[in-house]
Formats: sequence, structure tokens, C-alpha cells
Amino acid sequence: MSPSNDRRLLRALTAAGCIGALILALVLSAVPQWHEELHGVSGAANHECAVTLLTSGNYQHTPNVAISLAPPTPPTTFAPASASFQLVSAHLEFSLLEHAPPAVS
Repeated sequence: MSPSNDRRLLRALTAAGCIGALILALVLSAVPQWHEELHGVSGAANHECAVTLLTSGNYQHTPNVAISLAPPTPPTTFAPASASFQLVSAHLEFSLLEHAPPAVS
């Protein structure tokens, strides 16, 4: 056998093993009695395997824990605006783009 045929055989066996494991997990999640016969600790609260993850529907992500934080306390002192604050407006003496070039040049 050539090395490329060995690689193809290895890929085919790996793919068949993965598909077989998925089908077995799906069958065991559909028939809980078989799952309990496979290993007897499936009734425990912290039991986690591929079958229980498929059954609960949480095999794609881990549920996030809700984080609740108290809002920060507002500052106790308030600094009022300064009485010497003035609104300054700038008046320009000219504008470079105010007029078009002369019509007759």
C-alpha cells in the first residue's frame, strides 16, 4: 500500500469513528435506560457526559452566569458651575470664501 492509501484509510476510520460516536450519543440520549446501564452515575446532579449535554441542549456553549453588580454610588459633593463663566463668541472680520471671483477678469 502506498502512503496516500494509508492516509485515506486513516481518514476514513477517523470519520467513521466520529460519526459512530455521535450516533451512539444520540441513541443513548433517546433511550435513557441504556444510558443508565452504560454507567450508573447518570442520575447524579453533577454528571456531565456527551449524552447529558445532548439531552439538555447545551453542547454548543456553556451557559453564562448572570453577573449583577450594584451601580456605583454617586459623589456626595456637587461642584456648581463657576459664576465667572462667560460664553465667548468669535466674530470674524472677513471670510476667504465669502465672494466669488470677479465676473469679468
